[in-house]
Amino acid sequence: MEREASATYEPKRNSEIRVFESPDEMSTDLAEYISQISEISVKERGYFAIALSGGPLVSFLGKLCEAPYNKTLDWSKWYIFWSDERAVAKNHVESNYKLTKEGFLSKVPVLNGHVYSINDNATVEDAATDYEFVIRQLVKARTIGVSESNDCPKFDLILLDMGSDGHVASLFPNHPALELKDDWVTYITDSPELPPERITFTLPVINSASNIAILATGNDKAKAVQLAISDSTEDPDTPLSLPARMVQLTDGKLIWFLDKSAASSLEIKDDAPFEHHEY
Repeated sequence: MEREASATYEPKRNSEIRVFESPDEMSTDLAEYISQISEISVKERGYFAIALSGGPLVSFLGKLCEAPYNKTLDWSKWYIFWSDERAVAKNHVESNYKLTKEGFLSKVPVLNGHVYSINDNATVEDAATDYEFVIRQLVKARTIGVSESNDCPKFDLILLDMGSDGHVASLFPNHPALELKDDWVTYITDSPELPPERITFTLPVINSASNIAILATGNDKAKAVQLAISDSTEDPDTPLSLPARMVQLTDGKLIWFLDKSAASSLEIKDDAPFEHHEY
């Protein structure tokens, strides 16, 4: 899909940056991107395992609920997960499941049995343990792929929304959860954003995905975007523990979906044509 956008920025290896003029343009491109990965995954593996996140991300999935995607995608092969979830009831206003159900899942024919939400009746620790167990069983069945380098689950696509502090999923700057190597799913009880109890994928799982899209919109994300994407390791203002910066796929591709405000701190040429970078 060729598209004119505001600018380009030289991305890191195996990554691409897309800057959009409007939310509608971003939603349109994101739908096509997800559609293509879905079709490839179903053709190659027979399944499409996608992990969603919370925040504004769900509002950008609306185009998938419309023609042609609502009729042409093989929704029966979709398996839905969450890269993070708040430890609240499924009908709670803060629930990522509730947000996704109302804004997306209720509008497309994904099979109910293919939607894997956390156990909201368990403690946050038990919910994390249970969720990892479910994922391990699906990896054994090859419903979810497996990384050849570290035996982690290899989700076909993980969609992440980046916070203004650079957090992704529920991995926050300088949090001990960033250091976990063996766990696939962990829990935190001290989130700097409410509610405090959450479950989250760990970095090894995120970095084992085949594809990752990170969405960021708004001026409040501009500094974090610049720090996450910058190649500079000598700048003392660049925190190397910024979670979004630590998303470095082992064997996959990362695409940033940015609006002009979120991309405003990048050193980019205003007259450059928009391109799809392949590495």
